[in-house]
Amino acid sequence: MAKSGLGQMYRRLSSKLLDLVVTPHVLGEVPSESTDQQTSEHPAQKKVVCYVLQNYSRSNALVLDGETRRLHLKPALDPLVMDDHKEKASVLFLQHHDEKNLLNPPPHAFPPRLLRLIEFLDKHPDYDIELVPVTVLWGRSPDKEDSWFKLLFTDTWATPGKVKQLMNIGLHGRQTYVEFHEPQSLRQLVNYASAHYPNLSPATYIVSTLNDYLDSQREVVLGPDLSDRRNVMESLIKSRDVQDAIRRESIRGKVSMLEAERRAIGYLNEIVSDYSYSAIRFADMALTRLWTQLYDGVEVHNFSTVRELAKDYEIIYTPCHRSHIDYLLLSYVIYRRGLMVPYIAAGDNLNLPFVGQLLRGGGAFFIRRSFRGNALYTSVFKEYLYSILSRNTPLEYFIEGGRSRTGRLLPPKTGMLAMTIHSHLRGRAKPIVFVPTYIGYERLMEGSTYVGEMQGKPKEAESIFGIIQTLRKIERIFGKVHVNFGEPVFLDDLLKAHGADQIKIEKNDDPIPPQVSEVINSSAHAIVENINRAVVINPVSLLSLILLATPKHTLDEELCIKQLDAYRNLVTTLPYDERTQVTPLSGKEIIAYGLKLKLIKRVQHVLGDIIAIEDYQAVLLTYFRNNILHAFVLPSLIAALVEHNGRISQKNLINVIKTLYPFLQAELFLKWKPEQLEQQISQYADALVNAKLIERDSEGDLISPAPNSEDHNQLVILAAPVKQSLERYYMTLALIAQRGSGNISVKQVEDLSHLLGQRLSVLYEFNSPEFFDKSLFQSFIKVLTQQGYICTNEQGAIAFERNFSNMAEGAKLVLDEATLQMLQHITTFNDDELKAALDAVASQQAKRRSKRKKA
Repeated sequence: MAKSGLGQMYRRLSSKLLDLVVTPHVLGEVPSESTDQQTSEHPAQKKVVCYVLQNYSRSNALVLDGETRRLHLKPALDPLVMDDHKEKASVLFLQHHDEKNLLNPPPHAFPPRLLRLIEFLDKHPDYDIELVPVTVLWGRSPDKEDSWFKLLFTDTWATPGKVKQLMNIGLHGRQTYVEFHEPQSLRQLVNYASAHYPNLSPATYIVSTLNDYLDSQREVVLGPDLSDRRNVMESLIKSRDVQDAIRRESIRGKVSMLEAERRAIGYLNEIVSDYSYSAIRFADMALTRLWTQLYDGVEVHNFSTVRELAKDYEIIYTPCHRSHIDYLLLSYVIYRRGLMVPYIAAGDNLNLPFVGQLLRGGGAFFIRRSFRGNALYTSVFKEYLYSILSRNTPLEYFIEGGRSRTGRLLPPKTGMLAMTIHSHLRGRAKPIVFVPTYIGYERLMEGSTYVGEMQGKPKEAESIFGIIQTLRKIERIFGKVHVNFGEPVFLDDLLKAHGADQIKIEKNDDPIPPQVSEVINSSAHAIVENINRAVVINPVSLLSLILLATPKHTLDEELCIKQLDAYRNLVTTLPYDERTQVTPLSGKEIIAYGLKLKLIKRVQHVLGDIIAIEDYQAVLLTYFRNNILHAFVLPSLIAALVEHNGRISQKNLINVIKTLYPFLQAELFLKWKPEQLEQQISQYADALVNAKLIERDSEGDLISPAPNSEDHNQLVILAAPVKQSLERYYMTLALIAQRGSGNISVKQVEDLSHLLGQRLSVLYEFNSPEFFDKSLFQSFIKVLTQQGYICTNEQGAIAFERNFSNMAEGAKLVLDEATLQMLQHITTFNDDELKAALDAVASQQAKRRSKRKKA
């Protein structure tokens, strides 16, 4: 009895001492309150709780006990009592600690408590024991071979000794993590082992199963057991495929094997990450301070999806790319929520002195923008990527390739995606899941730079000086940032859908089979569509959408409030997708928020205040409007057709939209399939009728409200966002039609459309840089070809027939006469004017190439 009392005193004293230096953080879901003698699934069966820790550790048990008491759960170090059976504590260790036989423990020692509990259940069928596996981590560093840092300062895959555990407590007490996992029935485990593994003792099966389970949960947080950079490089340079590439480089380049290997090592030095826990912790502290000073908050949505996937899948994060902050932000969000920071594919333009080393420490590896024609570099990079995937390390890359300068998603770049799928087919570890991720800002550090680049200024090269200039903006307020994790894309599902699930690739230079190419393209489009599904409609983007739709970028305050509330109601009652997030602020609160960020201003007037965009902010706000344009483009198109025609039947409305939809879908990566379109149009039309923005007569025709009425003014504003796309389409159609079939090439049309777009933005104050974004014209011409409106003849010129002319005529249903005449006028060239315009384009392009080479 005295011994028991002494043990309790020792436990309480140890707990008090730990409380002084340890602050545990609970990862994941907190378990619901559990108490002894609960009734299980079987009404007649009683249930008790026993926690499971992987390694014997008094400090881990004390931390667990403290957390269970704080969370009002069954205390881990309270006795476990069942009828006349009693255990000293309600916790068992899978790796048994035998104080009487420390030097020569038996090879298959089972936890004595587990054996006693199994024996008790055998004799008492009215009981069950709920095993709750628990992970306790002191710090979160991945393992580093040959590192003194590992031996003293981090919790890794190695079981810590007493000295190291004391160091863990002292140095990582404030970074201690506890995660409770799904409970498992001991009775069910015993029954399963007896039925499926009759030659094993139940204890063997249970210990093995729970060990594997806790290993997998540990990997989710720490990542896999990693080697340091030097060891990674040594193993890569010795790999079969890299050695073959070195031999080919020696023959092709007429150099010695030693020189070819030296080149390969140089490429590895250029590429390979140097993942460092000290760098991660430094970044965590620095970024926490940065977000506090810079932003009003970082809001994260749907992270629970990622947590669930991390247990069973190799996660590839594929976010949109809006800012250099994206790299830091996503890693910070993932780390703060208890998962391993992913390895990040970063452009080699960021491999700057000091900055490059910091990024490497945070998991970045560097990739050249283009390495076509460099077989050795390609082989080395592919082998490195294969090694990352083989170790089940989470990965991150931007599906657009570079940062969007317009706020719209860019067409996906499939280089990294292709190499990822190629590596997966070489040797499958875990199944791969892509996690599309939407990142939304309310102000951008690079905003003014983007506008300049879109207006023709050469792209600024990254530099230390540029980064310092950016950091000078830290005192400014940039609103909130939103990170929304989208619907996952499962690679195995796409491989099966395209009949590529049985394909096996042997070497890293094996070609990609046609079925796999289809999988790559399908994956890319699914990812960008799912990024758009996860759109966050924030106050700034809503204000931008509305105010930029007005001729002078001003609006009566009361009408502005009504328009904001109408848009919010529309996307709340009929959301673009179930993962779409909408600001909870009312119209009045949104205006106050925009004033706070100094993006808009209030002009006071006796007849009612006016809301206007702040000076020099209009072009910048197009970026934020474009972030959410896809979520409003279909109701905007319905509004444009009804307002322009005055009255239109639902049948004609649907037919016109079906004709235009493939072009809008390609431009904005819209989610609806053609067969879903009719229902979606009807739902949006009904929503606009309910909002009193349009009317429906007894015959079902849709009617515009009376001109100059408040409802009509709201409809005109809603109709405006889609019109720029329609004007751009018609400008290109008019340009092709004016030259005639077989008289102008695709490249000439792209160049001229870009030039005309620049001119229009100046002459007619479109104030929208994407109006002359060449990639949008390329996308439009590609869809014209796919839909059969145009083709390319043997001379490389665009040829077309009657259906093309009919489509161009259809523009009268969506654009007013003045706009059509203006566009017709600027696209009319004689041969001399056409030659002069094309020469001007060629001159501009030559100057840009020359500046890039000098840079």
